[in-house]
Amino acid sequence: MDLMKEVEKEFASDHKMPNFKAGDTVTVHYKIKEGNKERIQNFQGIVIQRRGEGLSETFTVRKMSGSVGVERIFPVHSPNIASVDINKHGKVRKSKIFYLRGLTGKKAKAKIKERRV
Repeated sequence: MDLMKEVEKEFASDHKMPNFKAGDTVTVHYKIKEGNKERIQNFQGIVIQRRGEGLSETFTVRKMSGSVGVERIFPVHSPNIASVDINKHGKVRKSKIFYLRGLTGKKAKAKIKERRV
């Protein structure tokens, strides 16, 4: 009997996450609190990696804002994530595609082919 798994079962949420992996283009709808107001902000980019397991699992999304690359790490089981939409399924050979950090513009998008589902 693993004590950590028992504790994780207690805190597990019913948050349904779609099945995505590195190379997929996703839109993360994230709740942001500003003062006493709450709004949802979209963050659209390519999933670079998924890391961890259980309640501590995270995924990293990278987007290009102008000519600057912006990466953000989201916990999978965060209550602040409203939803995750999959825009495109990418075909990559690695599970962590950090080589995209050195590429900008069309070169980065041309490296990832679309996978038909």
